[in-house]
Amino acid sequence: MPSHVFADRPAPQPPERGDVDALISLARRLRGDVDAVRRDAVDREDDAHGRWQRALCELAVHHLDDLGAHLGQLKEGLPAQPADAPQPHEHAESVESPDSHQDDCQDDLAAYEADSALRNGSLLSRVGSAEWNLLTDEVSWSDELYQILGRPPESGPMTLDELPAMVFAEDQPLLTSMVTDCLVDGRPIDGEFRMVRTDGGVRTVHMMGEPVLDTDGSTASMWAVLRDVSELRRSQRAVRETRDSLQRKQHVAQTERRLAVELQEAVLPPWRGSLQLPEDTPAALDVAAHYLPSADSALIGGDWYDALQLPGGQALLSVGDLTGHGVAATSSMAMLLGALRGMAVAGIAPGQLMAHLNQLLEASAQPALGSAVCCRYEPAQRTLSWAQAGHPAPLLFRGGTGSALTPPEGVLLGATPTAEYGQAEVRLLPGDVLVLHTDGLTRTSAAEECDTGRLLALAPLFAEARDAQDCVRAVVEEFGEAERGDDACVLVARIGQ
Repeated sequence: MPSHVFADRPAPQPPERGDVDALISLARRLRGDVDAVRRDAVDREDDAHGRWQRALCELAVHHLDDLGAHLGQLKEGLPAQPADAPQPHEHAESVESPDSHQDDCQDDLAAYEADSALRNGSLLSRVGSAEWNLLTDEVSWSDELYQILGRPPESGPMTLDELPAMVFAEDQPLLTSMVTDCLVDGRPIDGEFRMVRTDGGVRTVHMMGEPVLDTDGSTASMWAVLRDVSELRRSQRAVRETRDSLQRKQHVAQTERRLAVELQEAVLPPWRGSLQLPEDTPAALDVAAHYLPSADSALIGGDWYDALQLPGGQALLSVGDLTGHGVAATSSMAMLLGALRGMAVAGIAPGQLMAHLNQLLEASAQPALGSAVCCRYEPAQRTLSWAQAGHPAPLLFRGGTGSALTPPEGVLLGATPTAEYGQAEVRLLPGDVLVLHTDGLTRTSAAEECDTGRLLALAPLFAEARDAQDCVRAVVEEFGEAERGDDACVLVARIGQ
């Protein structure tokens, strides 16, 4: 029984030329837009997203080139059959002539060949056709097929027995199976294999074909369209590779962020709400703090806040910030904060403590710069001794107004091993509010200067606040919605009566 692909069926109506012109214009505009995106992606080769985008765009351009070529063929229509073309054999009315089908294929190929401007540099130059006649042993190849396989036309076409010699050994069973399916079982074939050109180049070829049946239903010949999809497969491999690379990088980034968050949570004080330091003391500090993440929540930095009761009834307050993000920044922060706590418990004064932290950071295996402010509070005299290292000074709010304390000498931690750090002292009064913060709180980008004006403007709210936690809420309401480029910490201490 003849193959179903040759059964009579109503011929589809050709599209209107105006409709095709509109589709061609649309395809050209779309290709231009994709090409513009691809050129932009080339400028970002070092960016994984850029490489991913470029690979996808190249794949899209291949498809759009192919679409444009086929639309051009659709617009031109099938060319007139030459006068000397072989006439189709007589055939049963219910079955199309095999030679007629062959002529259709040749006409399709002729349409491809008709426009050399389109053929050069497009996918048309990578599509060829062939027919192997089993009755006459004749073989015919299109000019494009010679180009695809790198075979000189004067060498003539290859028979089905010779063709496997150009195919990769691993792919030869596939080609054999396809040919057998077509010639013996009369089934259409569709497969892909790698071929070695005569010049040594390797091409990936997609082959589609069908048997051409004789009047008695037996296979008379086999025709096929072979398409060089090497560039297409290269683009697809590039897409897969960049996708896999991007997924690996995303997985690493997610893992690092999780570790950074866990490390940060393990190091920062676990208390929530207000904390009384020292306990059971009339002049104790009512302390509350809050961490504000950056607009990009994936950036976990080295910001910290800390409040610690010291031997002898004193209290330690500190905030700081290390350069960098991720595990490296949080691990350095953990090291620095642990050293700060240990030295403070040992009774080292804030100024000398800063000098030791500077030497520690300078000798660290992971060089970094940091800023910090460290305060020691003595409740008996309500005095605050403090030092800073390139950090915003604490803000003191009293009687409904606020101002920054005058900072003693101090440069960034890790900037120079011989840096010296001064120490200042201020006497506090009952009801005073002390605000310590990192610079990321009052600026939205690294290029901006710290602006404490908005913080100082919260003085009336601090004066009416019931406790330190209310003061922190006021700060978060004012600054929490800002699209900051860095994370930040704020610590508020209110002096008891």
